[in-house]
Amino acid sequence: MNSKKMRAAFIVVATLAAFLIPLAALSAQEPGNLPETKASPALPTRYEAQHEHLLLTDFGDLERFQAADAALPPPAPDEDRVVFMGDSITQGWKIEGPEGTFPGKPYINRGISGQTTPQMLVRFRQDVIDLKPKVVIILAGTNDIAENTGPMTLEETEENLASMADLASYNHIRPVLCSVTPAFDFPWHRGLDPANKIVNLNDWIKAYAAEKGYVYVDYYSALKDAQGGLPPNLSHDGVHPNAAGYAIMAPLAEAGIEKALAKPAQ
Repeated sequence: MNSKKMRAAFIVVATLAAFLIPLAALSAQEPGNLPETKASPALPTRYEAQHEHLLLTDFGDLERFQAADAALPPPAPDEDRVVFMGDSITQGWKIEGPEGTFPGKPYINRGISGQTTPQMLVRFRQDVIDLKPKVVIILAGTNDIAENTGPMTLEETEENLASMADLASYNHIRPVLCSVTPAFDFPWHRGLDPANKIVNLNDWIKAYAAEKGYVYVDYYSALKDAQGGLPPNLSHDGVHPNAAGYAIMAPLAEAGIEKALAKPAQ
C-alpha cells in the first residue's frame, strides 16, 4: 500500500473513532436509554389486576349489592331507614344487625372498600335512591385523594359529592354530608400530602352543606391528632378507624341522623 492510500485509510479510521467513542461513553453512562436495555415493568399484584379488571367491566361495582338491594323489602310507613354510603371506612363499620353499632335501627351499610366518589355516584341510584331511605350518610373522598382511580382534583371530588347529595334531596332523601376522616399519609400510596387536602375538602363540604341546608357531621375534628392524622389508638394503619374510632364516630352520626329527620324532606 502506498503512502497516499495509507494516509486516506488512517483518516477514515480516525473519523469513525471520533463518532463511535463518545457514543460508547454515552451508552455506558445511560444504560437504560436503549430499548433493549430497559428493565421490564413490574408485574401487577393480584389485587391490582382484579382492581383494573373491575374498573373496566363494572366501574361502580354495581354487582356487589345488586342481589341484596333487590331482596330488600320497601320500608314500612313508620320506618326511619338510613343508608350509609361510602368506601372501606364505611364497609368496615359494623352498622347493621343486633351486634352492630346501632342495634335495632333500620340502618343499611353500602360501603365498598377502595371506592372513589365517581364510582359511588355510578351506583348511587341502585344502592341508595332505590332503597327509599329517609336519610343517607355520605362519607367519601379519601380514595379520591389517594388516586385510587387516577389523579383527581378536589373540585372533581366536590362535584361528585354535590351530585350525590343533590340527587338524594331531589328524591326526598335527606342527605347528611360527613367530613373526610383524617389521614397523614396513605400506606398504599405514600407522598400525596393528604392531610392538607383533607382539610381543604372538609372546608368545602361544610360550606356546601350550609349553603344547601344539608346536615354536616364533623368526624375529622373528633378524630385528628396534632399532625392532622388518625392516631394509633384510633387506627391500625392511620387511615381506617378501629373499634375505638368508630365509637367516637357513632354518636356523631346518630346526632346527624336525628337532625336530618327533624328536617322536612325537600
